[in-house]
Amino acid sequence: MVKFSREAENSTKSCKASGSDLRVHFKNTCVTASAIKKMGLKKAKKYLEDVMEKKQAVPFRFFNGCIGRHAQAKMTGATQCRWPKKSCQFLLHLLKNAESNAEVKGLDTENLEIFHIQVNRAQKQRRRTYRAHGRTNPYMSSPCHIELILTEKDRAVSKGEEDEETKRPKKLTKKRLAQQRSQALTAV
Repeated sequence: MVKFSREAENSTKSCKASGSDLRVHFKNTCVTASAIKKMGLKKAKKYLEDVMEKKQAVPFRFFNGCIGRHAQAKMTGATQCRWPKKSCQFLLHLLKNAESNAEVKGLDTENLEIFHIQVNRAQKQRRRTYRAHGRTNPYMSSPCHIELILTEKDRAVSKGEEDEETKRPKKLTKKRLAQQRSQALTAV
């Protein structure tokens, strides 16, 4: 069993998924993961599919050197954005895996949200490129590890109506009590 960096508050109402040494750019995946953090499962899947079709964009708020500006970034309140297709494919695959884990556990898949998602750098893979005058330079890839936890949203419970007997008296400050006493005296 792989150790996650964070655990859900209620393990019975949550499910996990992770991938190790995934051959996808760390920086793009990290930014894409931060874009879907705290989203509902259905909304996150729709968002990633829209990014792959270039209907929505991933805002680059960090790792944003030499990232071009685009009008689509205004939808998210940013200025720089991109459409990292491969990162979206990997995250979508992981979300679908987590969803099937939730079904096996008997959780309500309509009510799941992304509680935790984290992308870490994995060990670089080495290749080489050939340069002038018989030299070679490194040609490294930047793979990553991804882990995510989905939890069921807590349903909002409405507050029950209180009876007159069980209702506590409202606490008042000394100043407010003095004002009420003076108003009572002037009224009499």
